[in-house]
Amino acid sequence: MEVFSGRPRGPERHPPVGGSRVRRASLLDLRSAAGQVFLLQVVIVVLLVVAAVGVIVLQAANDALQQGRRESIVAAQSFASAPGVAEALQSPDPTAVLQPRAEEARKRTGVDFVIAMNTDGIRYTYPYPREIGEKFVGTIEPALSGRTVVEQAGGPPLPAGKGTDVQAVVPVTDSHGKVVGLVSAGITVRNVAALWLPELPIILGSGVAALVLAVTGTTLVSRRLRRQTHGMAPAELAELYRHHDAVLHAVREGLLITDADGRVLMANDEATRLLGLPADLRGRPVRELGLPEPIMRLLSSPEAVTDEVRLAGDRLLAVNKRPTYAEGSVVTLRDTTELAAVSGRAEVARERLKLLYEAGVGIGTTLDVERTAQELADVAVPQFADLVTVDLLEAVLRGWEPTAEGWRHLRRAAIGGDGRMIPVYPRGQMISFSRRTPQMRALEERRVMLETDLRQAQGWREQDPERAMRALERGLRSLVAVPLRARNVTLGVANFYRTVDSAAFESDDLTFAEELAARAAVAIDNARRFTRERAMAVTLQRSLLPRRQPEQDALEVAWRYMPAEAGVGGDWFDVIPLPGARVALVMGDVVGHGLHAAATMGRLRTAVHNFSTLDLPVDEVLGNLDDLVVRMDNEENTDDAREGQEGEGVTGATCLYAVYDPVTEACTMARAGHPEPVVVRPDGTVTCPDVPASAPLGLGGYPFETVELSLPEGSQLVLYTDGLVEDRTHDIDVGLERLRRALGGSGGRTPEETCRAVIDSLKPSHSFDDIALLTARTRRFPRSDVAMWDVPPDPAMVPSVRARCREALLEWGLEETAFATELIISELVTNAIRYGSPPVGVRLLHGRCLICEVSDGSGTSPRMRRAATTDEGGRGLFLVAQFAPRWGTRYTTHGKVIWTEQPLHDGASAALGLAPVDFLLDQFDDPGL
Repeated sequence: MEVFSGRPRGPERHPPVGGSRVRRASLLDLRSAAGQVFLLQVVIVVLLVVAAVGVIVLQAANDALQQGRRESIVAAQSFASAPGVAEALQSPDPTAVLQPRAEEARKRTGVDFVIAMNTDGIRYTYPYPREIGEKFVGTIEPALSGRTVVEQAGGPPLPAGKGTDVQAVVPVTDSHGKVVGLVSAGITVRNVAALWLPELPIILGSGVAALVLAVTGTTLVSRRLRRQTHGMAPAELAELYRHHDAVLHAVREGLLITDADGRVLMANDEATRLLGLPADLRGRPVRELGLPEPIMRLLSSPEAVTDEVRLAGDRLLAVNKRPTYAEGSVVTLRDTTELAAVSGRAEVARERLKLLYEAGVGIGTTLDVERTAQELADVAVPQFADLVTVDLLEAVLRGWEPTAEGWRHLRRAAIGGDGRMIPVYPRGQMISFSRRTPQMRALEERRVMLETDLRQAQGWREQDPERAMRALERGLRSLVAVPLRARNVTLGVANFYRTVDSAAFESDDLTFAEELAARAAVAIDNARRFTRERAMAVTLQRSLLPRRQPEQDALEVAWRYMPAEAGVGGDWFDVIPLPGARVALVMGDVVGHGLHAAATMGRLRTAVHNFSTLDLPVDEVLGNLDDLVVRMDNEENTDDAREGQEGEGVTGATCLYAVYDPVTEACTMARAGHPEPVVVRPDGTVTCPDVPASAPLGLGGYPFETVELSLPEGSQLVLYTDGLVEDRTHDIDVGLERLRRALGGSGGRTPEETCRAVIDSLKPSHSFDDIALLTARTRRFPRSDVAMWDVPPDPAMVPSVRARCREALLEWGLEETAFATELIISELVTNAIRYGSPPVGVRLLHGRCLICEVSDGSGTSPRMRRAATTDEGGRGLFLVAQFAPRWGTRYTTHGKVIWTEQPLHDGASAALGLAPVDFLLDQFDDPGL
C-alpha cells in the first residue's frame, strides 16, 4: 500500500529534463498515432490553403471578365446612341467624322477600342489607323437583327497588349428603326494577380495558425492518454488485472463477454454454473453452446437489454446486456427464481397500472383518427403485446357514422411492433374478414375473443392460409381481438398478438385488453367526429372562396388557402373586376374558427361584392363593412340568437381593400386592422408601403384612411392573413422578416411561383390558424388602346367628339362598332354638357371589351326613364342601355364618370345584333309607348 504525505512526490511532479524532448520526438514519430494524426492535419491544412488560393484566383479572373463585359456594353451603347452617329455612318466619309469621336470615347470610358463599322463589318474607326477598312473580327449577325452581342474574341493588336479580349457589338439605328451600322467596344482583361495577391498573406497566416492549433491539439491528446493510464508500468497493470480477475470469478453474478461476431471472449464461474457452459468455451460461437432458444437469441442480438427475465432450465435469470467499445457486448446474469415467484403477480399488476396511465396520456393526443389508432398500437407494444394491429371501418376513417353493413370491410389503420418480421396485412389495405375469424366474431358478438394457440385457431387460419402459415413459422403464438366501441357504436377491432418469446395470453389479460381498447375507442370516436365536422367546415369554407379567376386585363393573380389543423377559420380573399378595366383585391380575416366563422366570412364576402358593384370608394367600402359587422354582432348577442350557436357573436374582423387602375398604374387601398401588404418592384426590391392602420371592423364609428400607390408594370402586390407570418413560436415581426426574405428577388417570378416560394418558406409544420395568400402582378393598359380628350361645355362640340371617336375606332379596327359607340358617346356627352358641370372629358379603352367613359364635375346621377311618344327627350340612356349591356356611374373626388361596356366578338359589338337601329326607331314610333 502506498502512503501519501503532504508533499508532492518528486518523480511524479517533476519529470526528467529530457522528458520534453522525448514527448516531442514521439509527436513527430510517424509510427505513433500522434505523429500520423499530426501529418494528416498538415496535409489537410496545405490542401485547404491551395484550394483557397485557387478559388480566389478563379473568382478574381471571373470578376475581371464580368467587369470587362459590363464596361464594353456601356461604352458601345453610349457611342451608338450618341447624337449624329447614325447620320455619320450614312455620310460619304464616315471615318473622318467618327475616328476622332471614337478615340475620344475610348479614352474617356477606359475601354481598349471603340469601332464603328457598316452593316458588312468594314471598320470605319480603330485605335491603329492602318486597321481601318479591314473586316471586323467577331460576330455581327445578331446585332444586324437589333440585338446586342457580347463575346470573347481576338483581332488585330491593341494598345492594351495581350490578354482576354471582351467585346460588345450593338446596332445603330436611324429614326425609322433601321440598322444603318454597328458599334463595337471592347476591353482586354489583363493579369488579375493584383486582385488576389494581397489576400495571400492572410491565407498563409491562417494555415500557419491551423498548424499551430494542430500541434497543440495533438500534444494535449497525447498527454491525456498518458493520464488515462495514471503513469502505471506494465507490471502494475498486470497486477491490477489479476485483482480484477479474482473478483470477477468470486462474485455471485454471472458475467459473459462476447465479440462482434458472437464468439465468447470470457465467462466467469457463476455464468458457467447458471447456463451450464462447457469448459472450452473461449472463442466458440454462442450458437454452438447448446443454450435455450430465448437465451441464445438474446445473446446473439445486438440490442441492449435491461433486467429482462428469461427461463434457463429451471431457473429464471434476470439478464442485462450492454454493448462495448469493441462492438461486442457484456451480459450479466442473476438468478431471480425465488424472487420472481414471490413478487411476480405484484409486478405484473404494477406494470398494468403503469401501462393504463401511459395509455391515458399517450392515446388521443391529436384529433386524427389514424394517428390515434397508431398511438394505441404504440402504447401496447411491447409492454402488453409483441404485435398490435388496428382495423377500422372505412366510414370511421372518413368521419362518417359507422354502420353494421361495413363490418365485413375494414381498413388497416395502424401497426405496432415489428410488422416486418411477422407477415400481416400492410397499413392502408382493405381487409374482408370471414365470419369465423376472431375479428368478425368480436364485432358481431361485441366481446373480446381469445385465441391462446393460433396453431389450433381454424377460423383465423382459413382467412389467409398462406399468410397464416408464414406468421406461425415466424413465431406468432396467441391473439386477443377486442372490438372498439364508443357510444354503443362499433368502430373497428384491435388485435393484440404475442410471439413464442412471450407467454401466451390468458384469461387474466382479457380485462386489461378491454380497458385499453375502451380508452382508445373514445379517443378514436372523438377524432372521427372532429374529422366529420372539419370536413363540413372545410367544404363550406372552400365553397365560399373563389373557385376560378375572373376575366380581367389589369392583374395576373395566384392564390393559396390552407385551413388550420384545428378547424377552418374566417380567412377570405377575392379578385373583383370593376368598371374602367380596374380590379379590386380583397383580403380579410374573421375572428374565430369553425362553421360560424366560415358563415360570417361568406356574408362579408357577399357584402364586399355588393359594395364593389356600387363602385364605392375604398374607404366607404370598409365603412359599410364596419356597419355590417356591428349589426351582425348585435344580432348574435341577442338571447334568442345565442342559443345553440357556436361562439357569442362575431367579435370583429380585419380587411384590406385595394383598387388597381391599369391605365394610371395607381393602386388605392385601405386596411382595417389587417397586416400591411408587401410590394415587390420589377427589379426585385421588397418594400412595405406605409398603408395607415385603421381599427378592425366591428368597433364602429372609426374612419378609414386611404393611400394611393404607384405600381409600375410588373410589380407584385402580396396580400396575406396573419396565419402566414404569426405563430406561437415567434411574434409577427419575425414572420414579416421571413416573408420579406422569401420574396427577395421575386421580380422575375410569376405570381404562381411567388405563392409557391412563400408557402414553402413560411408554412409551419403545425398550422394553428388559417393561411390565405394572394399575389397579383400588375399589367399596364397599353397606351395605344387608350383614347382620351377634354370637351368644351358647348353642345356644338358634340359632332367633333363623334368624329374623334370614329377615328379611334378605325385605328383599332372596330369599324363595325362605330355607329353604336358614336351614339353612346353623343348621348353621354350631350347629357354631361346639358345637365352636368365642367370639366367634361371622354375616354375610350380597348381591352376585352370597349369601354366608354364620360366624366364631368357634377355629383348628380342620371337615371333611365321611359319617355312618352310626345316627349322630345328622355330617350338617351334608353338607347345607351340597348347598345351597352353594362353601364353605370362612378363617383370621384372631382365629380362623376358615366361608363359603358360593349363586348367585342371578332371586332364587332354584340349589341348591334341584339338591338338593330330600325327596331329601336320602330319602338319609339309605337303609339303605345
